[in-house]
Amino acid sequence: MSDLVEHIQAACSPITVDISSDILTVTVAKQDLLSTVKQLTTDDKFGFTFLTDLCGIHHPDSSPPTLGVVYHLHNLRHNQRIRLKTFTPVTDPTIPSLTSLFSSADWMERETYDFFGIQFEGHPNLKRILNMDDMDYFPLRKEYALEDSTREDKQDDYFGR
Repeated sequence: MSDLVEHIQAACSPITVDISSDILTVTVAKQDLLSTVKQLTTDDKFGFTFLTDLCGIHHPDSSPPTLGVVYHLHNLRHNQRIRLKTFTPVTDPTIPSLTSLFSSADWMERETYDFFGIQFEGHPNLKRILNMDDMDYFPLRKEYALEDSTREDKQDDYFGR
């Protein structure tokens, strides 16, 4: 694992590299995402040729509020996994699309757009796939109160709030 960390730090431009829960987590700037993933997939030192998953995240309490995408890549030959993260401000929710490298990214990016509103630049058909087209919000962003503030029949101290 330490060889992999050294290769990543030498070949890519990571912001942070961390090993947590036995998986290597690399955070990169969004402008370096495409080149980093291309390096991880094409270079024989890495061999991460399978995109297992990608999903959106929302950090509304950070300053400024940010959206992010987490990618899970797998090296099938050596059975190694890597988690790749990138972030963007909510005011500019654009991240490069990985559809040029992984055709499987197509539907995963559409789902992430549908629920978080992250625009994937270069995506061939970015539109909603699960929610109604006329929705004017993104349901998995943490921008709405969990409960109706007009209710008087609940006391928050009963729920540890």
